[in-house]
Amino acid sequence: MAGPVIILVEPQLGENIGMAARAMLNCGLTELRLVRPRDGWPSDPARASAAGADAVIDGTGLYDTTAEAIADISAVYATTVRSRDMTKRVVTPRRAAAEMRPLEAAGARTGLLFGKEAVGLNNDDIALADAVLTVPVNAEFPSLNLAQAVFAAGYEWFLAANETPAEHLMISKETRPADKRELIALFKHLERELDAVGFMHVEEKRPTMIRNLRNILQRASLTKQEVRTLRGVITSLTRKSRY
Repeated sequence: MAGPVIILVEPQLGENIGMAARAMLNCGLTELRLVRPRDGWPSDPARASAAGADAVIDGTGLYDTTAEAIADISAVYATTVRSRDMTKRVVTPRRAAAEMRPLEAAGARTGLLFGKEAVGLNNDDIALADAVLTVPVNAEFPSLNLAQAVFAAGYEWFLAANETPAEHLMISKETRPADKRELIALFKHLERELDAVGFMHVEEKRPTMIRNLRNILQRASLTKQEVRTLRGVITSLTRKSRY
């Protein structure tokens, strides 16, 4: 799926267009359309601020009116934080993403409409949209810059199909997670030395103490190198204690 088209209506600064393009590509979105950019197009400041999102900048479309920019789009969401004197459904970026996904999968185009930095969209532009999209932020300070607004909406689109695990272990390429053979060798090494210094002298408590120690080390998710380091520490400490 191409994802929603990002339409910026009368953006004022090339730098803001570039930062919006960068935010788009972060979220896997590549189609940008501009309606009457104040400083014209193409824009060197926009390209510089895009920080490498040249695929977005190079494919940007230029339009004279909002109606022309959304002509081929089936569902348009107009972004605004201000209440307007009209009856219009208001959705969060998450709800919009959930609605746009099946439409895009069916071959329909969707779009996100953003207004100029100073005042946002006018009511005539909002009237062309199917729904208003509002990012839920601190009600005491709801102002977002253009790139922030684009990212907030685009990120929910991206998350709707993203399968990145909620957590993973970052491991140096020079090692790997320790296997059970290595862990068990560490357990036995530690337990042997603890027996030697009389740490587990109460025989009836010994099984529980061993389980507790093994659980502590198991929870640490040790790498092969970390196991080697711990065994080196044990050897060093026990060697010094014998002299």
